[in-house]
Amino acid sequence: MIVSVRPSPRHGSPFTLASPPVDAAGIADRTAVFTRRSIKNDAKSSGLRLAVSMMDLTTLEGSDTPGKIRHLCAKARQPMPSAADCPPVAAVCVYPPFVKTAVAALSGSSIRTASVATAFPSGQAPLKLRLEETRTAAGDGADEIDMVINRGAFLAGDYSRVFDEIAAVRDACGNAHLKVILETGELQSLDNVRLASDLAIHAGAHFIKTSTGKIQPAATLAVTLVMLEAIRDHFIATGTMIGMKPAGGIRSAKEALQYLVMVKETLGAAWLSPDWFRFGASSLLTDVTLQLAKSLDGAYQRASDFSLP
Repeated sequence: MIVSVRPSPRHGSPFTLASPPVDAAGIADRTAVFTRRSIKNDAKSSGLRLAVSMMDLTTLEGSDTPGKIRHLCAKARQPMPSAADCPPVAAVCVYPPFVKTAVAALSGSSIRTASVATAFPSGQAPLKLRLEETRTAAGDGADEIDMVINRGAFLAGDYSRVFDEIAAVRDACGNAHLKVILETGELQSLDNVRLASDLAIHAGAHFIKTSTGKIQPAATLAVTLVMLEAIRDHFIATGTMIGMKPAGGIRSAKEALQYLVMVKETLGAAWLSPDWFRFGASSLLTDVTLQLAKSLDGAYQRASDFSLP
């Protein structure tokens, strides 16, 4: 798909974006291979610990409270008893009003504070308000901002508007890293997923992210592979690494390992780091820690001992 993008003068000159068509059958065949891989013993344990270190532990509910955020941050610091040698997660992701609470609770750790912004999850607010929300979250100490793209503008073919809005949010982030959520479940086709990925990367995304977790389908192996291929092609062309975050619907340790294999075989070992790959996790951590506990003593523990608040 070839589209013309005419950004505002502030964000650059007009350019043509050429996104290759997606072979949906080929994507299906390739992702099926990842589901048949068998990873066991020490390799499995190492992979699960790596998955924990890549998680953005998330709570994005209307019932969130400062106490719930502090509890989540404690879980992020120590997901399992110290005997399990389990690393902390990569980040805790919250709504903007709770950024200061999370920053204080995570002080002294390596865990980043992430905040959704731009009228998450719909993105349906005037750009001025979305930018102000971004500046507020970054100003309160968020290390990372997870924004949603304007899906209505994208589906209407107004790619210049989508580009400009992403670039404006990137400016509003200051020193915070920007994760751009495509909400792939609303994009209608894998060709659109590829085009949206390329558009977000060109507009300045540090990471591209599948979903808000509020729309189904959310993350799948297929859409994630399409996005990984966009990152790969950008790296080949420019030498610049872009991060990837599948979010929503990944609940089992087995699935997490499939994603890690796919990342390594598509992008290479350099991306097997929380600096370049994340899982949007709410329930995923529970199953991963259950599997890690089993690798220590050979028996499954109670899920309630590992569940999130």
